Amino acid sequence: MKILAIQNKMGIGDTVIFLPFIKAISKKFCCPISLLAKESSKADQFLKETNYIDEIINLKNNENNDGIFGSLKLAKKLREYNFEKVFIFNSSLRFNLVSKLAGIKQIYQYPLFKKKEQHITGAAKELIKKNLNIEVNENPEIYISENLVKLSYEKLNMSKNELNILLGIGGSGATKRIPAKTFLKFMKKISEIRKCKFFLATGKNKDEQIILKEIMNSDFKCRCIPLDNHTINETLPIIKNCKISVCNDTGFAHLSSALGVKTVTLMANTPMIYGSYSTNMYPIIPDGEQIVTHNTLGKDKINPEKIFNKCISIIS
Repeated sequence: MKILAIQNKMGIGDTVIFLPFIKAISKKFCCPISLLAKESSKADQFLKETNYIDEIINLKNNENNDGIFGSLKLAKKLREYNFEKVFIFNSSLRFNLVSKLAGIKQIYQYPLFKKKEQHITGAAKELIKKNLNIEVNENPEIYISENLVKLSYEKLNMSKNELNILLGIGGSGATKRIPAKTFLKFMKKISEIRKCKFFLATGKNKDEQIILKEIMNSDFKCRCIPLDNHTINETLPIIKNCKISVCNDTGFAHLSSALGVKTVTLMANTPMIYGSYSTNMYPIIPDGEQIVTHNTLGKDKINPEKIFNKCISIIS
């Protein structure tokens, strides 16, 4: 059986969040699922070895898939796969019509035209429960071979005598990026009780590089390994070798938790669901706040003492 899932949100985290529902479909029909996702989600880079995923079909950034002609082109492309079923994780009429034009007979989708105030996981739970009678409560999982994990461990001279910590210091927006000084205070405290090695995960964005440079110019330089020149595929086994992660609300937090690494998520300006949907996630919110939203603007109020205490409680 050939089955397609459509997830058209932009980021890594958006794709990771939906993985338990795609896995549930795979288990129900005993076959891997193809995934249509935006190129910006980088799904093809981190789902290569995940066995319930068959193929990633990219909505490429440089291709015009919008409008009537774009929809017709996409439908023609999907028709070549001969999909029998499609699960559409949005309320888009466009993807419904594209699926019909692609000759897909069985279409399962969120209610049309009801995107407003739609809960990111609640709608997906309802879709799978209604159509497959399955309650989905699992954590997202991505797989990577043990051989790659072992090779990465040896290449980076990792040691069981050190506490390997991933620091996700990057972020897709300025309001999500916790200042370098907060990470440095945490690094100082944790290094006072354990010998640590820090892996600094960030992108090439100018502002992210400023944070990276500040940490690399600190007293912890010799204990830090920057990962900004690594691809996501190269970074995955490194993350898997870490004992714990401390990450901004960034793709690295989602990848880390989906790899089974306990991940402290620093929630400065994003709804809590993005840092708490997995039991591998341990959110920290800004001092003085009870909830976090898109308007919290709390990156300067994340307390390094709370990060330290949470990490100690996890690794103890």
